[in-house]
Amino acid sequence: MTSGSLLVLGTSSGAGKSTVVTGLCRWLARQGVSVAPFKAQNMSLNSYVTRDGGEMGRAQVIQAQAAGVEPDVLMNPVLLKPGSDSTSQMIVLGHPVSDLDAATGWHEKRDLLEVVVEAHAKLRRRFDVVICEGAGSPAEINLRRSDIANLGFARAANVPAVLVGDIDRGGMFASIVGTLAVLAPEDQHLVRGFVVNKFRGSKELLQPGVDQLSDLTGRPTFGVLPFRRGLELDAEDATDFTSWLDATAPCGEDVLSVGVIALPRASNLTDFDPLVDEPGVVLRPLYRPEEMRDCDLVVIPGTRATVNDLAWLRERGFDDALVSRVVAGGSVLGLCGGYQMLGTRIDDEVESAKGSVDGLGLLPTRTVFQRDKVLTQVQATLDDGSTVHGYEIHHGRVFVDGDAFFADEGCARGPVSGTLWHGLFENDGWRRAYLTEVATRAHKHFVADVDHNFATRREGRLDTLADLVDEHLDTAALMSLLGGASTELPTMRLSRQ
Repeated sequence: MTSGSLLVLGTSSGAGKSTVVTGLCRWLARQGVSVAPFKAQNMSLNSYVTRDGGEMGRAQVIQAQAAGVEPDVLMNPVLLKPGSDSTSQMIVLGHPVSDLDAATGWHEKRDLLEVVVEAHAKLRRRFDVVICEGAGSPAEINLRRSDIANLGFARAANVPAVLVGDIDRGGMFASIVGTLAVLAPEDQHLVRGFVVNKFRGSKELLQPGVDQLSDLTGRPTFGVLPFRRGLELDAEDATDFTSWLDATAPCGEDVLSVGVIALPRASNLTDFDPLVDEPGVVLRPLYRPEEMRDCDLVVIPGTRATVNDLAWLRERGFDDALVSRVVAGGSVLGLCGGYQMLGTRIDDEVESAKGSVDGLGLLPTRTVFQRDKVLTQVQATLDDGSTVHGYEIHHGRVFVDGDAFFADEGCARGPVSGTLWHGLFENDGWRRAYLTEVATRAHKHFVADVDHNFATRREGRLDTLADLVDEHLDTAALMSLLGGASTELPTMRLSRQ
């Protein structure tokens, strides 16, 4: 019986750890194996709320979907949400416990090793296989003493690892060899081999390098995954804006241009994944107010730093430009923190501790930040009888001075709308109706595709990833590692002059 755990490491952030874990989870589930994803520590502003009201990273949510299981905070026991360059809110087992300071509090994480090892153990008792994902790179030797996500976790839980290298960015062989060489011998022992990711070209030309890699390290390469466009899944800690520009052909005469203001601490940018997929919608980030002029819809996204990002908006001149846009009848949508900015007032003694701050004054709302965090899944029945689903993650409570509600707890006035909900665009019917309304206001001949189903397309991507794993990785060799590291492997040592 297939049983055990495997840790997928990367030579850097973005190397493909999340992709490989997601593909392995779907591939195993298709073999009838009971499997769950796991990431001990995630640093991300893209998060989700579980059915029982716990917060976890979106990357592990899509991995759980790939595995065919309900998301659980055990799959991401520690989540760090940056609020500035030096501080992060620390979420442990789904709930905020403190703010972590990068300079003085980083080593406090060592106390969480027991938490993440126990979370992994609980998953192992429930599932046959747990596919674990590392964080960043295991070669951050300055952070090794406090590591709970990479080989610090692997050694504590006795989990073997594979190292993924991104060949598309160049320097992959040196990255793999260098990563292994700076590790302590005990850590090197846990790294059992490699996976090459994002390869394009002739494998025959690559093979001599793979052979030399084996000679240098004494470890095999378990496969070469090809580069594939259109497989973007819920991003962990960033959004690849280049994928936003690859629009699908429209059903009507016109495309719809949607601009998202690129706030410094923008959160839950996965809210816009359904718009990337929507035929005829062109999505792009906005860095300057002048870039709004040809947009049919401007969205202020969620943020981990509402008051500070509002100040950034004002410094850039977005505030006056948004007012002028609304006066001219242009559509504006605020999501969560972006919605809070649209109101008349924000009282914040919690997140920024800056007290009372004027909002943009485009909606009759005011926001009061409270220490207890709202973490809940939500649904509502609209006037047409349809049901929409979403989730809320916020400290700020919004009070509407009037009765113009939008998406349950939100507000609408003319072309301006706001909601605390995340995940709203994943509701196909609501998304089509709202985009049609925006197009009408912009005098665009945009036609929503009534056959487009976002959930179906996402499932298709998961199956494609599993197909790539099946075709291009030595799955039998990878599964043989699940019992734990045992075979002695060579130790690499850096030469010293």
